Amino acid sequence: MDYPVLDFRKTHFRLSSPDIHRLPDDTGMEVAFAGRSNSGKSSSLNSICDNGGLAKTSRTPGRTRLINLFEVQKGFTLVDLPGYGYARVPETMKREWQRSMSDYLQKREALRGIVVTMDIRHPLKDHDRLILDWSLAANLPALILLTKCDKLGPNKRREAVSEVKLQLSEFGGNFTIIPFSSLKKTGVLETRQVLSMWYYTLSGAPLPETATQEA
Repeated sequence: MDYPVLDFRKTHFRLSSPDIHRLPDDTGMEVAFAGRSNSGKSSSLNSICDNGGLAKTSRTPGRTRLINLFEVQKGFTLVDLPGYGYARVPETMKREWQRSMSDYLQKREALRGIVVTMDIRHPLKDHDRLILDWSLAANLPALILLTKCDKLGPNKRREAVSEVKLQLSEFGGNFTIIPFSSLKKTGVLETRQVLSMWYYTLSGAPLPETATQEA
């Protein structure tokens, strides 16, 4: 079945929180964006929502230090988690970020799926693998965006995607992999389609009447 694509352009900032204790009620459906601090995570979210100023980006990796919530529509939220593995900040601050992210991933009942951003030239680092292992253990679907794919030519891009698929076979899970470029908008529509499908299948939301008739 082809699911209708949600209007991600209506996505708006809801709130930021340093930890899960100050997040809103644990209801509805949330999809979390996780990734290394230099993987283009916030830029990817902005491209999906067609709003360059939605999630704060910077030339300095590691600027996402809070859990940031963006509401697509009532009952469906995208969550930008603190980046991991790169930021040049004190170790105590890194541990605080990692603790807030771990608490969110392990305790947030509204979490229904996870998007992991990885630079297509440097995929599947240790923290990436930990997130994917966790998603399998939690029985959550995972979408992998191989970002900055405009940095590679078509052949190298295909080779990189094939290599990631090969390495992911060791996990035993069924991951969705999309080459993605915020600059060229590559993979944006495909990502919206996956997130929309998750929304209708995982949240229990009814299909619009027109979509039901077409199906």
